[in-house]
Amino acid sequence: MNLPSCTRLWRTCAALGLASSLTLLLQACANDTTTLAQSASRPRLVVLIVVDGLPQRQVTAYRDQLAPDGLARFLDRGAWFSQAHYGYAFTVTAAGHATMLSGAYPHRTGIIGNEWRDQQSGETQYCTGDASATYIGHATALLDGTSPKNLKAETLGDVLKRVDARSKVIAVSGKDRGAILPAGKTGTAYMYMSQTGQFAASTYSMRQHPEWVEAFNQRRLADAWFKTTWMPLLPEAAYSRSLPDNQPWYGAGGRLPSTMGTAAARRPDAAFYSQLLRSPFGDALTLDFARAAIGGEHLGEDDAPDLLAVSLSGHDYVNHLYSAESRLSHDHLLQVDRLLQQFLRDLDRVVGPDNYIAVLTADHGFMPAPEASAAAGIESGRIDNAKVLAHLDESLGQRFGKGRWVSVSASSLLVNRRLAAQTGVAIDDVAEEARRLLLLQPGFSRAYTRRELMNDELRDAPFFDAMRKSWHPDISGDVQFILKPRWMFASGATGTTHGSPYDYDTHVPIMFYGPRWVRPARVDTRVEVVDIAPTLARWLAVPAPSASEGHLLPLAPP
Repeated sequence: MNLPSCTRLWRTCAALGLASSLTLLLQACANDTTTLAQSASRPRLVVLIVVDGLPQRQVTAYRDQLAPDGLARFLDRGAWFSQAHYGYAFTVTAAGHATMLSGAYPHRTGIIGNEWRDQQSGETQYCTGDASATYIGHATALLDGTSPKNLKAETLGDVLKRVDARSKVIAVSGKDRGAILPAGKTGTAYMYMSQTGQFAASTYSMRQHPEWVEAFNQRRLADAWFKTTWMPLLPEAAYSRSLPDNQPWYGAGGRLPSTMGTAAARRPDAAFYSQLLRSPFGDALTLDFARAAIGGEHLGEDDAPDLLAVSLSGHDYVNHLYSAESRLSHDHLLQVDRLLQQFLRDLDRVVGPDNYIAVLTADHGFMPAPEASAAAGIESGRIDNAKVLAHLDESLGQRFGKGRWVSVSASSLLVNRRLAAQTGVAIDDVAEEARRLLLLQPGFSRAYTRRELMNDELRDAPFFDAMRKSWHPDISGDVQFILKPRWMFASGATGTTHGSPYDYDTHVPIMFYGPRWVRPARVDTRVEVVDIAPTLARWLAVPAPSASEGHLLPLAPP
């Protein structure tokens, strides 16, 4: 109901002496006026920018080397939170991307990891796997991500589209899970295809791509990076605070400069397209596709607010190979910073600086490499997962009978239900003994059983709350565990990872820019990533996602 209609009906009710109707009408008009006021002031476009695997410590460590209008735009002219964290224990890519726009942790979203095992069969399940959907125009492997079927919570984009069907929700990423999970059930996710260097949606969303996507792919922009060399942005001395290249525990290609494509390759191939993801050029391509989406979908052009989620995957790949402490990671972040500067300026030009809100965060941080920690005198180590499982099975077999009793499912041990049924052994008994044995192994810190996680008796125990928020009763295993600080699973001797409840993994950036809605400020209050979704919902004048467990972020109005 609009205001002129309210006025006409008010006059009619008054003339007829319908006092009760008049009262109800006044209330309705007041609510309608509030809604109109909110609608007039809400952003036309919300842009979620995710830098995959970016710990907050890197943002502040290199602040003096940032471009003036990239990350520094958020730090100097936006609002940022110095103590922003994930509140759950198993900090991995899929779980983080499911959290950002749902406002819910894995115990509600059902996305407990990148992959896990089916409780009954023990078969591997992929977070965004769905055999009923395939990539458009591209081959689809068994465990490729094609839909949000496993996501049990609605997202902010789902709310937007439910409130107003005109709203558009688009997500793009170098990883399928980085696009599908923020897009939610009703948005459209576009994923980088490492076989071709193109982007594709899946048949979950549509039968064929819109013309703008086909036009983008036909330009084959990825090919322009073939034989291009990733050069450091700054002189050698500028990287003195980072680890030098070619550390013995680095993965392949641990030095700069680095050329895209092998020496033998004559033309772009699948190896080259995959290599792009481990460089700044893959992120540049993702942002180019995001620009095409803004124009092709006319995002931010009308009063039905739209949502664009852009997840830049390169930093995660670089940090896995070399660590966040490496010169390669240092330079990669500076490269991403310059790419973001241009992207934000393009948003200003195309959408208008007073028409959008940008929020930047990460899906997790990163653990320093065990070797770097050891060199600093800090206890650390690598754990061979296969050897641990073999030891557990042998020890459990001595008590319950021979067999493969346990497997790792995300961040838990899953008891073999078929074997337990065949032998008449109680699953809880196996879980209790497996927990005891596990904690005798080097590098393991805490473990809680299904029985303990199902009640509140241990709610004050160390890390219990964070571990329970990573655990879903219908999906997770029977013994939820965490490693000691700076320990990791690794069958080899290179690289590093994430996935713990420790600060280096949970502490990520949360930064906002939008002059009409956000007053520049540094906020030192501890906040959590689940707070992003309800805060954005407030600005958009829509309800928070139904599973959200976050709170409004402490931001002062401009």
